[in-house]
Amino acid sequence: MSEATSPTITIALEIDDPALADRIASLLGGVAGLALAAPGQAADAAIVSRAGPDHAEPGDIELTPRELDVLALMAEGASNKAIARQLGISVHTAKFHVGSILDKLDATGRTDAVAHAARRGVIHL
Repeated sequence: MSEATSPTITIALEIDDPALADRIASLLGGVAGLALAAPGQAADAAIVSRAGPDHAEPGDIELTPRELDVLALMAEGASNKAIARQLGISVHTAKFHVGSILDKLDATGRTDAVAHAARRGVIHL
């Protein structure tokens, strides 16, 4: 039996900050099943950032040192289980920290949290 392959999802990056766009492109470039759209090419989804550099200051977000550890692992694509293993905490505690980070960054998901944190200078990719 042959294995069915998932269709490729094409993502357009519409990001005003060239450095951030390059970092996100390099992160997404290695993800199986994703392709980055060339300028003007149709895409299935888009990542859009129009915020200027003065949009938010790093100091307006107060993450604990442990949340910063968890956020760094999230930026590397680690699952809750991998975060727990790496930090020597339970999966439940890892989930709690991820939820707290999402709330503090007003993010809709893990990728959104990493993007918000990078844009605000909380982490550097």
